[in-house]
Amino acid sequence: MTVNDLSLSILRVAASAADAKQAHDIVALDVSDALGITDAFLVASASNERLVNAVVDEIEEKLIEQLDLRPLRREGRSEGRWVLLDYGDVVIHVQHDEDRTFYALERLWRDSPVVDLGLPARGGTGPGPGGTGAGTSGATGPADLHGPGTPA
Repeated sequence: MTVNDLSLSILRVAASAADAKQAHDIVALDVSDALGITDAFLVASASNERLVNAVVDEIEEKLIEQLDLRPLRREGRSEGRWVLLDYGDVVIHVQHDEDRTFYALERLWRDSPVVDLGLPARGGTGPGPGGTGAGTSGATGPADLHGPGTPA
């Protein structure tokens, strides 16, 4: 299985919205083969709780404006550390940098293919999920996603 067209549209609109609000280390993973309940995860980071919530608000607003979609569920908004937006076929995770590093979702799902988000690459945008500064807002996600020496 691969990500369907609607899921890809959701991912790209959400990634663009997150990027516009200064989220960094934006990566999408095709989890359709591993999970039967969703096609993809979008993971993005922000440096503080206020920015996490601003990114989430922008994602929700743009998905309503452009695709007329509202999340089925929203978790973690009040804390502003890790907010999960469930759109059914796509689950969006916006995490505080510290939580992103601690939970390391990319390592957990490292066998899942990375989805091309079509975002312009921005080098050195943040600390990266592994604290290396290797992550960008580009299509390939963190450089250490598949481990050293492993092709993305």
